[in-house]
Amino acid sequence: QVYLVESGGGLVQAGGSLRLSCAASGSIFSISAMSWYRQAPGNQREVVATIFRSGSTNYPNSVKGRFTISGDIAKNTVSLQMNSLKPEDTAVYYCNALVQSLVQAPYEYYWGQGTQVTVSS
Repeated sequence: QVYLVESGGGLVQAGGSLRLSCAASGSIFSISAMSWYRQAPGNQREVVATIFRSGSTNYPNSVKGRFTISGDIAKNTVSLQMNSLKPEDTAVYYCNALVQSLVQAPYEYYWGQGTQVTVSS
């Protein structure tokens, strides 16, 4: 089993910043990529940042220039620095990892429990 634990959510005013962290543990042989997703009430879950084992990153236009994902996948940790937050960034944020638990085993996605981010106007 693989466990992802997020921390760092909370309440912040518009224009402020928050930093989320995620640590993966358990039966992990290799992680290919780690991502942050978010889901607001009534909306579908959407990806907001991805970092690959190579170190390359990817962001949707909605957060590009405001959010930065960083971390050391080899150490099973990732963070999300969120700046210039907007009320529309309010959501539950989830950590996601693409994990190979054993040698030659298929990669599988795992999710954290989520952490609430609320941005007040």
